Amino acid sequence: MRKKHLNIDKYILILFILILWQLISSFDIIPSYMLPSPKEVLVAFIKDFKIIIEHTTVTFIEAISGLVISIIFGFLFAVLMDRYSFLNRAIYPIIVISQTIPTIAIAPILVLWFGFGYLPKILLIFSTCFFPITISILNGFSAIDKDMLRLMQSMDSTYFKTLFLVKIPYSLNGFFSGLKIATSYAIVGAVVSEWLGGDKGIGVYMNRVKSAYAFDKMFASIMVISLLTLIFVGFVRFLEKKIVYWKEVD
Repeated sequence: MRKKHLNIDKYILILFILILWQLISSFDIIPSYMLPSPKEVLVAFIKDFKIIIEHTTVTFIEAISGLVISIIFGFLFAVLMDRYSFLNRAIYPIIVISQTIPTIAIAPILVLWFGFGYLPKILLIFSTCFFPITISILNGFSAIDKDMLRLMQSMDSTYFKTLFLVKIPYSLNGFFSGLKIATSYAIVGAVVSEWLGGDKGIGVYMNRVKSAYAFDKMFASIMVISLLTLIFVGFVRFLEKKIVYWKEVD
């Protein structure tokens, strides 16, 4: 019952924001060329629907590719850092330091090195998603009950047997928490990389309509990015409910 109330409250809040936005535009509190009304944004979206979908598909492919690569390498690095303490001491500070470099600073370098194709965009997404995934898995490994690990050792279990029977199942909660963060980062990373070059992608579309001062289309693309992020996160939450079935997902 409580969840139903929360869902209703969420939709009421969204409706309230849209009504307030429409009123602000209708009464010219903010000029329409600065803040197009929801109606104008919807009309712009319908008018450019085919073009927006084409660009969004490219961004979707980039985000998925970067995210999948981040999961693979994040898992491998987490296992190596968990298995070998000297690697943990050596790699962990480097991973943390890498997150202090702004994404907008890395993007031009990647474009300079690898051109305007898919590769620099996927690499940028990887650089933003790798950290939360790796650290969440590693923290999940570290949080496992020590008595459970001692029990496995007493049964002469190998590291990899313990990994698949105990560590991975018990670290799934942390993994999905990190994956939700990484999922939102993936879309943002894709859009930022597209701002700096390329011929396809929702970020490229945003640059073009901004240059044409078509702010209704600009807001339409922002709404598409938000919707795409919500779909991504929603799918991760769906997977979490199916895989970590013993946990109640909010």
